[in-house]
Amino acid sequence: MDLFIFTFAGLFSVANPLGTLPIFVGLTTDDSAKERSKTALLTVINTFVIFVVSFYVGEYILNFFGISINSLRIAGGLIIISSGFALLTGSFQKHKGMERERIKNDLLQRDRVSLTPLAIPMLAGPGAISLLISLHEKHQQITEDFIIVSAIFLVCFATFLMLKSSHYIVKYLGASGINAISRIIGFIVIAIGIEYISSSILALIEGIN
Repeated sequence: MDLFIFTFAGLFSVANPLGTLPIFVGLTTDDSAKERSKTALLTVINTFVIFVVSFYVGEYILNFFGISINSLRIAGGLIIISSGFALLTGSFQKHKGMERERIKNDLLQRDRVSLTPLAIPMLAGPGAISLLISLHEKHQQITEDFIIVSAIFLVCFATFLMLKSSHYIVKYLGASGINAISRIIGFIVIAIGIEYISSSILALIEGIN
């Protein structure tokens, strides 16, 4: 249960589906309710596949390039902290590259936005991927894998419910409400990133000793 809660809370905070809601609403404004539901479903399916592939295959990709897990955790921690600061300062969209004019114009011409930018990089960003890779390195028993994949599924299911209800959530909370919650999540994300960096540095020091 501890592993399930840690995985769910960590992945949900780093993926930050709440921060994706305004973008989802903006990209699906002219769609019908049925089309929005379909886009939300495709988004979480793409995100789930990316998460699971990252969890199982990411470590082997690191080994191929000769990257240690501690190096990944430090780099991922820096990315997570950067995302957290972006949430705290209200610049999450800019942090994800959504404010660039070329990307804005490209998004306006897309018929399908479920893979990019919604799944990548909004939900399945570098921070979430590095989190899953490090989890797989520490937990490799079959029961632990099942627990983590179950937590991934629940994160994606919760994300689907939020995206499906996004227009109502945004209307109810308003911009100020979303910003307030995003800042709280940002604080948690920063703490997760610092924990990743500190534990990796301690592991490196123990290895030297």
